[in-house]
Order: sequence, then structure tokens, then C-alpha cells
Amino acid sequence: MDADILKAIILGIVQGLTEFLPISSSAHLIIVPWLLGWEPFGLAFDVATHLGTLMAVLVYFRDDLLAMIRGVLAGLPDLRRGRLPDDQMGRIGLFIAVATVPAAIAGFLFESTIDDYFHSDPISGTAMVVLALLLMGMGLLLGIADRVGRQRAGRGLQQVTFRTALLVGFAQMLAIVPGVSRSGSTITAGLFAGLERATAARFSFLLGVPIILGAGLKEMISLAGDGIPAGERGVFIAGVLTAAVVGYFAIAVLIRYLQRHSTDIFVIYRVALGIGLLLLVAGGFRA
Repeated sequence: MDADILKAIILGIVQGLTEFLPISSSAHLIIVPWLLGWEPFGLAFDVATHLGTLMAVLVYFRDDLLAMIRGVLAGLPDLRRGRLPDDQMGRIGLFIAVATVPAAIAGFLFESTIDDYFHSDPISGTAMVVLALLLMGMGLLLGIADRVGRQRAGRGLQQVTFRTALLVGFAQMLAIVPGVSRSGSTITAGLFAGLERATAARFSFLLGVPIILGAGLKEMISLAGDGIPAGERGVFIAGVLTAAVVGYFAIAVLIRYLQRHSTDIFVIYRVALGIGLLLLVAGGFRA
């Protein structure tokens, strides 16, 4: 197998898993190449992984997404009168649209600056330390949110309010920083707001659809001028397929897991990874 195809498959697996598990996909897509000494792929691979994870969430949540679209369309007369739709999934669709705005603004204002800091080649030791601290800090916050959530009567998706959606939407702003995790920050906010664990994850993934779609479209527009370079077509296909398949199963496994278990395994993983990175930097790894 071609070495670049193998790298694309490995990074597609990493993206598919970590986009939906609360452990930060952006951090892992920095850490894995750093550990293995790989040169970063180009824009085509970024497009591929976003398309793959978008396909996963669209297929898995197709019924919810269709219900939201139908609910919004059926509620248009209510909206014209200044009222929310009667259909709860229609209301959820509107809540998600509004809650996406903070992350979109944050991305527009700060994405370039943050990318320059964390995606320098090679990445600086200081940036890796910041990444490690963010992994640990947000992991511990997730653990606290889980314990706070246990003390409340968990609410389901039908009970999500505009206030809850907006809180989770503002939490999604933080995910622009590698190490925070989009799913991690939004699940944490959902748990603090009293949602059931599985509901917090489900709402997090639905809220992520516009952001993942927007990121993919932005990169596709950037790629459209030159097209996919001939040498990267195999990498593109491998990245799309791997991220889509692994992402789909990551969603299914996480939602089932959180119906019966706490988030402690992810907290432990994030803290252990952060400590490991700090030790590597202190030891002069890739200095």
C-alpha cells in the first residue's frame, strides 16, 4: 500500500473517532503527525476529513434532521406571527440555527490567528504545552459537569430550551482552539444545563452539523480553483471513506455508552494524554 494512502487512512480513523468523542479532533490531528514525524497533508485532505465526518452525522441523524426541517417549514406561519413552531423538532432546528452563530463569528474572527499558532511547521514546544494544558483542563471540566448532571433530573431532547441551546452554542465557540474539543465543550455545557448524557451528546452532534458543513464548504471553495492534485486523489478518497465509516460508528458507540456510563474514561484519557505530552516536551522530544 502507498505510504500516503496508509497515512490518510490512519488520520481518517483519528478524525472519525475524535470528531465525535469528547477528546478533541484538532488536537489529535496535530499530535499524531508530531509524534510520528509526518509532514502535514494539503488542503485536499482537510476537505476529505470534513466531508467524511459530515457524511457520518448526516446519515446517522437523518431522521432527526428531516424532522427538524419539516417542523421548521410547518412552523413558518407561526414564525411570521412572532411565535415559535408548535413542533418541538422544529423549535430544535431554529434553536440550532441561532446557537450556531457564536461559533461562526468566533471562527471568522480568530480562526486564522489560532491556526497560525497551532499549525506552524514544526509546532513549537510552547504551543504543545498549551495544547496539553487545554486537554487536561477541559477534561477535568467535563468530569465536573458529569457529576453536576448526576444530581439533576436529566432532560431529554424534547425538553431542550432556547436558553440551553444558546448556552451550548456559546460553549461551541471554544472549540476553535485545539485541545478544547467541539463535542467535549458542548457536551459539558449540556450536562451543566441538566441534559441527560446521551441527550447532551445527541444535541452536540446535531448542533455540529452547520459548523462541520460550513468548514467543509469553506475548504471546498478554496480547493475549487485548482482542484484535487493528481497525486492527492487517492489520499482524498481514503480520507473521506475512513472518516465517514469510523465517524458513524463513533457516534453510535458514544451515544449508547453514555446511556449507561459516565464520561470518566474520556476525562482520564485527556489528563493522561496531556501529562504524556508535557513529559515529552520537557524531555526535548522533537525540540
